[in-house]
Amino acid sequence: MEQREGRPIELPAPTAAPMVVAFGVALVFAGLATHAIVAAVGAVVAIAGTYEWLTQVFPEPAVEHLVPLDVVASKPTTTRTQVQHVDAAVGLVRANLPVAFYPISAGVRGGVAGSVAMAAFAVLYGVVSGHGVFYPINLLAAGFLPSASIEELSAFNATAFGIALLIHAMASLLVGVLYGALLPMLPRRPILLGGLIGPLSWTGLLHSTLALINPMLADRIDWSWFVVSQIAFGVVAGFVVSRRQRVASAQPLSWPIRAGIEAPGLLNEPGEKEGGDVRDTHES
Repeated sequence: MEQREGRPIELPAPTAAPMVVAFGVALVFAGLATHAIVAAVGAVVAIAGTYEWLTQVFPEPAVEHLVPLDVVASKPTTTRTQVQHVDAAVGLVRANLPVAFYPISAGVRGGVAGSVAMAAFAVLYGVVSGHGVFYPINLLAAGFLPSASIEELSAFNATAFGIALLIHAMASLLVGVLYGALLPMLPRRPILLGGLIGPLSWTGLLHSTLALINPMLADRIDWSWFVVSQIAFGVVAGFVVSRRQRVASAQPLSWPIRAGIEAPGLLNEPGEKEGGDVRDTHES
């Protein structure tokens, strides 16, 4: 409906009832997978929200009136006769850290080097434990061999070897790239993240979820050797990544340059000298 100038505008009154109804319905469905009490609470919340929503509509809809403001349009004016150019190379007040980062290739190199170090400690564990060099390899792929015995885990298995190699390579490359992204955040102690914080965090995550991912590995894993192999991976990967040349980010550049914008005030216009002086193009 058209509103005449200066007349209040009628809008529906704000209400949180739809959100309450949605929350109640969500609790009802959550109760199907958890407990009947959760579903009962959700039903009560949904009914209460529905009742509140209906009272906002019937018998008369709740509305509120907004008084429009009289806005007087003003045209910008200036007394300048020349274009003042923006120095696009300066003007940055504060930069976000890190100001430089490692390329993805550095993370890949670090992941490959770390995977070799971790595999060496895993094989050493197999020799020291007396199960043989193929025991840790088969354990890594034990999720696909749920009924394997100790003798089968200690013997060479081409299928398990291929699966373990694929899992080891993918995980090492992903963690290596992650180290490359995170190491610049600790520029003074890069090995602290790679050799201690990262391996301990990764070990804690696996310790709480390994029983679901690979139950056989969770039953037979030696966590002390696992931590040592993870630290070896982190130290080697962190060292290789930190030795690579970092690439400076575009933060020192102004936003118009990073966005590739060409606009008046950034570039000299035709017939204009450096510094914003206007030259007569017909001057001989």
